[in-house]
Amino acid sequence: MIEMIPGTVTLATLEDIYRNLIPAKLDASAREPVEAAAQMVAEAAAGEAAVYGINTGFGKLASTKIAPDDTATLQRNLILSHCCGVGEALPEDKTRLMMTLKLLSMGRGASGVRWLVIEQIEKMLAHGVIPVIPSQGSVGASGDLAPLAHMAAAMIGAGEATFEGTRMSSAEALKKAGLEPIVLGPKEGLGLINGTQFSTACALAGLFDAWRMAEASMTIAALTTDAIMGSTAPLVADIHTLRGHAGQIDVAEQMRGIMDGSEIRESHREGDTRVQDPYCIRCQPQVVGAALDVLRMAAKTLEIEANAVTDNPLVLVGEGRIVSGGNFHAEYVGFAADQIALAVAEIGAIAQRRVALMVDPTLSHDLPPFLTPDPGLNSGFMIAEVTTAALMSENKHLANPCVTDSTPTSANQEDHVSMAAHGALRLTRMNANLSVILGVELLCAAQGVEARAPLQTSARLQDVLAMLREDIPSLAEDRYLAPDIEAASAMVRAGRVAAAAGVEVKA
Repeated sequence: MIEMIPGTVTLATLEDIYRNLIPAKLDASAREPVEAAAQMVAEAAAGEAAVYGINTGFGKLASTKIAPDDTATLQRNLILSHCCGVGEALPEDKTRLMMTLKLLSMGRGASGVRWLVIEQIEKMLAHGVIPVIPSQGSVGASGDLAPLAHMAAAMIGAGEATFEGTRMSSAEALKKAGLEPIVLGPKEGLGLINGTQFSTACALAGLFDAWRMAEASMTIAALTTDAIMGSTAPLVADIHTLRGHAGQIDVAEQMRGIMDGSEIRESHREGDTRVQDPYCIRCQPQVVGAALDVLRMAAKTLEIEANAVTDNPLVLVGEGRIVSGGNFHAEYVGFAADQIALAVAEIGAIAQRRVALMVDPTLSHDLPPFLTPDPGLNSGFMIAEVTTAALMSENKHLANPCVTDSTPTSANQEDHVSMAAHGALRLTRMNANLSVILGVELLCAAQGVEARAPLQTSARLQDVLAMLREDIPSLAEDRYLAPDIEAASAMVRAGRVAAAAGVEVKA
């Protein structure tokens, strides 16, 4: 169990929760401001003045006054009417992260929910009652209304949830876990469904996975450089410090360290007739370094958003006011998701060119065609390279910006939206595609380095080869390659490739 102080949680903590499915709860210090805001809401609900979301309708129906006796029904109706999500269910890791982010937002004491609402989410996380959240239906403004409504529905015993790996009605899941549905009070339904937590959770997951991809790409690019007997001169520190970008400096430093001591590199320092390597070898620090810095910019945005209050209206206890604003608009998240998508696409674009380089006998510096010892009878990695080209192209299309694609909704009341939700969702597919591109590059680079025997690569890259060969043998003759590609891709996704080389770059 991780205890969190709202407003202070780091990305490292959130990644731990995401990757290891660790339940989270708020520090007890958050209770007093939460309850103070809830008391203000209760007083407003009992009063005569119309206060949006507390004793009025919603969106275009905000001018409709609701009687005090109907406020509980109003909140329940809000949740049920907004459960309009479609598509595949969000995976458990992202759903847990979304629920955790909702705790952080409500824990700031400006949402006006009672502490028991927060406790319900905490208990569901602790007991493994995970709402079924359809992944499509949010346009990322007025909050992630549909997906968060499905989360809220599970809290009140409506909708569906999973418990111990089985999908069932949420009422049954709560009962099996020894929990009770809650009845929502004034503003609590709105506090649950207004917010950017669905989009932010998906964007954070995309960020965490993209960072792993970037670290793996440094390792695999170093292995490829040795496979084609490339030069390490472009990694000289002064080149990169003269330009000054942190990401570029980091990538060059990592690759220098990874390749240090390579016999293959030392073997062609003299007498090599090639003057320069292609850009996919020479410019890895400039390209992946730029991607690293873009990911860092997105990380800064998402860390702020993870700790933010993003529902509406907000309860300003210090001023004694309940104010309607627009913090639910996920434009920041949409921009961050688009940035991550661009970085993922470019890491894959340059990696794919290295795969193409290695299988081409006119460019690979005497490696066998398509990296097979017996070309002609065998096709080697010929079609594996084609697969990487297909996935690279797909990622280029997916990287087109989503945040610019606004459309009016809700009878033109919500007339500009962020599209952050599907902008963030696509990152899962893009990272999966990138892991395959890098996995194929890993297989090709390993085959190429082994073709340089008796010369050996560096000690750190030998560790990578040893890890790879524990599961995937060298390609001596053609075989069914799909399982090898999946196994290598899984190594990339799990962070095993970068770990084997000792690569870890600070975010």
